[in-house]
Amino acid sequence: MWKPILSAPFDRDLELAVFDEDGEHALVFPCVKRREGWKNAATGARVDIHPTHWRDWQSESVPTSNDRPIGGSI
Repeated sequence: MWKPILSAPFDRDLELAVFDEDGEHALVFPCVKRREGWKNAATGARVDIHPTHWRDWQSESVPTSNDRPIGGSI
């Protein structure tokens, strides 16, 4: 279940939903919230995003085109 971004915890691998010119979608890599902003959990690189929702990262889940849109599951 998706949760509002304001409740996102620090220092945990999270799946993030973002809204961009193509609409709402989930990022395909885990991110971690740090004091200095969002980072790619695997590489440590800063990610310049403005997510709208989060949920715990499930490492075994691989997004497919059959996944429900973010807007339908929030």
